[in-house]
Amino acid sequence: MRSKITVVGSGFVGSTVAHYIAMHELGDVVLIDIAEGIPQGKALDMCEATPVDGWDVRVTGTNSYEDTANSDIVVITAGLPRKPGMTRDELLAVNMGIVKNVSEQIKKFSPNAIVIVVTNPLDAMVYTAWKVTGFPTNRVVGMAGVLDTARMRWFIADELKVSVEDVQAMVLGGHGDTMVPVTRLATVGGIPLHDLLSQEKIDAIVTRTQNGGAEIVNLLKMGSAYYAPAASVVAMVESILKDKKRILPCAAYLDGEYGVKGVFIGVPTLLGRNGVEKVMEVKFNDSEKAVFQKTVEHVVALTEEVKAKL
Repeated sequence: MRSKITVVGSGFVGSTVAHYIAMHELGDVVLIDIAEGIPQGKALDMCEATPVDGWDVRVTGTNSYEDTANSDIVVITAGLPRKPGMTRDELLAVNMGIVKNVSEQIKKFSPNAIVIVVTNPLDAMVYTAWKVTGFPTNRVVGMAGVLDTARMRWFIADELKVSVEDVQAMVLGGHGDTMVPVTRLATVGGIPLHDLLSQEKIDAIVTRTQNGGAEIVNLLKMGSAYYAPAASVVAMVESILKDKKRILPCAAYLDGEYGVKGVFIGVPTLLGRNGVEKVMEVKFNDSEKAVFQKTVEHVVALTEEVKAKL
């Protein structure tokens, strides 16, 4: 029996997630949105591509959460995207209401699902979904670090003119300006990044990574990134459904790890069939500890805002 994956929100991110999941044949997809006709039309369009591309899966568009019942995974992409000049944090109030309503429906119709949150401000929205669903912390996780790391890997590969496959990197912390690209652990073909690039160029890559989303928002003028975010979600979905147990940076609940408790923040996680099966701890040096503490403080502040509104 095929897995069932629900994608909430049929905008650019949601529809691209649904498309990628279908292309990878990870399971049948339900695309849901409050806009009548949009998820149905996009789902039908994808289904009509299956004879050409050879995907043996079904994509269903709907406006009813009853059609999402008993999903194995639910991906929440619904919410307002950023506009030029906006920070992710400015979306908190309106998107919190959206994620709250969605989470109530997930709890009702798919009580055993694993929830992947994409909506910004990411860390705060993951906390919202967790509190509203009441699910165990291993079954609620946020997509951010995979995306931020992918951006950093691309910037490094582009600078050095090498294959992205040979670039490894890690971006931790909150999904925002305080994210923490750990350059000490970045390698290219096993060679430390600091052996290949000057500190000035590394610093430029770090800055571009931290502003990666804003760069695309400013170029698009309307809307935000969707190809890379969608690909990042699918990497997580695949690791969970196939029990691949990949180590991916995701917004996971910390219960004492890194000296932090009670918030969701980007850390290396082991993703398997049970969701977040383990939080992997990185030994920071003193400067990394200081930067990570700064991102923790920012995420804690956002989380407190959520607590006050729930």
